[in-house]
Amino acid sequence: MAPRNIYLHTLPVPEALERARAALDRAALVATQRTPTHEAAGRVTAAPIYAHLSSPPYHSAAMDGYAVRAEDTFGAREEAPLKLEPGRTCFAVNTGQALPENTNAVIRIEDIITRADGALEIEAAAYPWMHVRRVGDDVIATELLLPQNHLLSPYDIGALLTAGVWEVDTWEPIRLTFVPTGDEVLDFTTRPTPQPGQVVESNSQIFQALAHQWGAVTRRVPPVPDDPERLRAAVQEALESDAHLVVVGAGSSAGSKDFTRQVFESLGQILVHGLAVSPGKPTLLAVAQGKLLVGAPGFPSSAIVCFEEIVAPLVAWLGHRQPPLRPRKDVKLTRKTASKLGTEEILRLAVGTCGEQALATPFSRGAGLLSSLTRAQALARIPANSEGIEQGAELEAELLVPEANLERVLLHVGSHDNTLDLLSNELMGLADPYRLVSTHVGSLGGLTALKDGSAMISGCHLFDPHSQDFNFPFLARYVPDIPLTLVNLAIRHQGLIVAAGNPKDIQGLADLTRADVNFVNRQRGAGTRILLDHHLQQTGIAPRSINGYQREEHTHMAVAINISSGAADCGLGIFSAARALDLDFVPLASERYDLLIPNHLLDDPRIVTLLELLRTTRIREKIAALGGYEVYLTGEIMTPGLGLGR
Repeated sequence: MAPRNIYLHTLPVPEALERARAALDRAALVATQRTPTHEAAGRVTAAPIYAHLSSPPYHSAAMDGYAVRAEDTFGAREEAPLKLEPGRTCFAVNTGQALPENTNAVIRIEDIITRADGALEIEAAAYPWMHVRRVGDDVIATELLLPQNHLLSPYDIGALLTAGVWEVDTWEPIRLTFVPTGDEVLDFTTRPTPQPGQVVESNSQIFQALAHQWGAVTRRVPPVPDDPERLRAAVQEALESDAHLVVVGAGSSAGSKDFTRQVFESLGQILVHGLAVSPGKPTLLAVAQGKLLVGAPGFPSSAIVCFEEIVAPLVAWLGHRQPPLRPRKDVKLTRKTASKLGTEEILRLAVGTCGEQALATPFSRGAGLLSSLTRAQALARIPANSEGIEQGAELEAELLVPEANLERVLLHVGSHDNTLDLLSNELMGLADPYRLVSTHVGSLGGLTALKDGSAMISGCHLFDPHSQDFNFPFLARYVPDIPLTLVNLAIRHQGLIVAAGNPKDIQGLADLTRADVNFVNRQRGAGTRILLDHHLQQTGIAPRSINGYQREEHTHMAVAINISSGAADCGLGIFSAARALDLDFVPLASERYDLLIPNHLLDDPRIVTLLELLRTTRIREKIAALGGYEVYLTGEIMTPGLGLGR
């Protein structure tokens, strides 16, 4: 077994970047190119550019009308019109046309009076250069058009061509090679089906898509197994290519099969191994043959931090560009978030506006959680000298979407249900779309979010055995001062999710106490957990007698995937989750799942649109088609004591 790489000295990102820049000779590494102007948009100028031609190159009409010598029109006024003689004292011109000789003004066609006999007159004098674009009004030959190290825009291309600049000196694009590694990594181009212990390689494509945004040119090689000699050969080949920078995906951590550091040391000099940031800590930097080597972590979110925090600024520096910057916005954190002292932590946030305030709810953390980035609207940083951020704290977020999009985000915090995904898709399919962003914290967690003003809607399915009613009995206890409207989303069927074919013949709650049954539970505060505890109490089953009662998941689909993968035999959840993964289902109870909406938001366009959608026949049919739902109350306002409505 190979020795493990231990991080002895992690560095802050700015210090790691400085080491890399100091180790590279940018002038020797990056060359200039002579580029045709019409192909140069997005490139960076390597030298100042001067105009070859003036623009316009002649005096031209700025209006349709008649060109005149201004001095000949002096004295014209309303009570004493001046007659013009076409071909002698005035000449018809169109916009952009060169002025006839000995003229210096243009009278607009609408300011010309045409008499019944066809004579032309004016009632106001022209002044010199009126409605005329003079030579060099825009650009004068020999003047500086653009400085060096300027990123060429589409508008710049038009200006350059107008000024007679047919070719420009630009910095060559930065070229990057990505080398995926790992015995468990499958080449996505073969469209594989992963077996246990295998993953589809995707980090290279995230990297390539990001690099294209940076103006870089990329190449990806097929995945290389965990073999130091084969990895060394792949990296050596990349170094000998025209690449300026080589990125090795995975293998930079401290595992016994992580060979990237060993390979980099054999080829050059290690600069950095370990960043004081999470995710992204295993990032590795080295220099070899005058080129930069980057060891990117294997987990997607960790790799993305490496790409965006380290590779992007270095690519910008090599290419004489400004580093990519995201717009910033102050947000209010809706949940207390702890952090490890000494390490900067990057949070992914769901962000939406509620009145004048932008609310931010952290997604689950973890270097392997790529889905949180697909749903996030922003990122925020917990400083290395902090142990976390309190709920309600203001912090600066980096927006991943245009700021205007935040007003189109509908923030849901509460219980998970598969219909929320359906609603999310339907809302985005509208002609005037909205984005539903959900954070799953359970029904009680949703009530807390409403109390704190950190949610616009909250899904809730809390059953009160004393009143046999749903949700209302809990409002007085948890949110007594917040006027709420409860709108039903669906009546849903809860039961025991079991493996396909129910191989352990689980028929009811009593089977959960069997020694051969492994259970997976929902988290504390979830309505499903409360429902389970109620039925356990009714049947006299002690929670401690259930193997796995303390094992928690935060969504019905997470429970279902545990059972589908064999990690558990059984879990309480909704029928649609079992159906989605082709699992079996043992019914237990029906319950009412409502959306709780603060009354002061009922006129918000996002809420209005959501309620209109819920009251359509189309959405009711789609909810019912998921299986395990009844929609006879969907979209209706609930009242205390209604129960299941039947």
